[in-house]
Amino acid sequence: MSCGPKRIYLEVEIRRVLCARCGKVKQEKLDWLSENPSYTKRFVFWVGRRCRWMTIRDVAKETRLDWHTVKEMEKQYMREQLRRRGTPPPRIVGIDEISIRKGHTYRIVASDLERRRPIWFGGQDRSEESLDEFYQWLGARRTSKIRLVVMDMWKAFENSTKKNVPDAAILYDKFHVIRHLQEALDKIRKQEYARLAGRDRSFIKGQKYTLLSHRENLTLEGRQSLRKLLRANKRLHTAYLLKESFGQLWDYQTEGWARRFFEHWKDALKWQRLKPYEEFAALIERHWKGIAAYCRPENKIALGFVEGLNNKIRVIQRRAYGLRDEEYLRLKILTCMLPEI
Repeated sequence: MSCGPKRIYLEVEIRRVLCARCGKVKQEKLDWLSENPSYTKRFVFWVGRRCRWMTIRDVAKETRLDWHTVKEMEKQYMREQLRRRGTPPPRIVGIDEISIRKGHTYRIVASDLERRRPIWFGGQDRSEESLDEFYQWLGARRTSKIRLVVMDMWKAFENSTKKNVPDAAILYDKFHVIRHLQEALDKIRKQEYARLAGRDRSFIKGQKYTLLSHRENLTLEGRQSLRKLLRANKRLHTAYLLKESFGQLWDYQTEGWARRFFEHWKDALKWQRLKPYEEFAALIERHWKGIAAYCRPENKIALGFVEGLNNKIRVIQRRAYGLRDEEYLRLKILTCMLPEI
């Protein structure tokens, strides 16, 4: 361990005894020693806390230890975090996939949305069989406690959930639904850009994120550009207003009123020649039950956690310039929301 510029070493005698029962020589275990007996647990936990907000390389440089030694210390620290917290039976589960490397290589992350922490990372891809592994890991007793599963509109996740938790309600994540709407709006923007020429086209060029953002999130310059664009193009103006109004769907307290709003929203598409929006409306129709489930009072939960967790995972991956050790990535994800020890 370090003390300013000095390094402190503890010299301890560890007894070795001959077991009268099995005839083998055994060594006593000291509670305050880490898995690597060259370091104390207290020092390992200090290194682990530093690694929560510093890179392994920076911590290794500060402590004058080998990079691999620091990494193993952090893994021991994270395993102890998970051991102390345990895995209580979740009642509301969030399911999402993350990309861990190029080439469509996915892993599934399951979260406890009530306790706001990820509880499982695994699978081989985003298939039904991979999600089955999560429910098998959870076990029949804890799986039976689940009453609501939040996911995107990926069919494999829905099939696995219906098979393993038939009594749980399925709720489609609002942010994934809105993402489909934004993609439809961007298709309309591209269609208009291809259709127009000259000065009319110049209003559209470079305005993708101006259109996709909420108006209150735009800068003064962004609002001026948006106002100019909407004045110049009637179809984009209509599409933008429909996009902004669609979020009201999640404000209703009953499915009946939500349905009435959606029918009015669909009626507004008539004669507008907005084909991508018509396809989006058909998508909502096919998945209506999972979207309308949010209208029930018992399903009114904060849906931003899963998306926020995805952003946090991307920061972890970016800070490490990609992670080749999948077990290390699993531990980083599962402990990113846990308090320090």
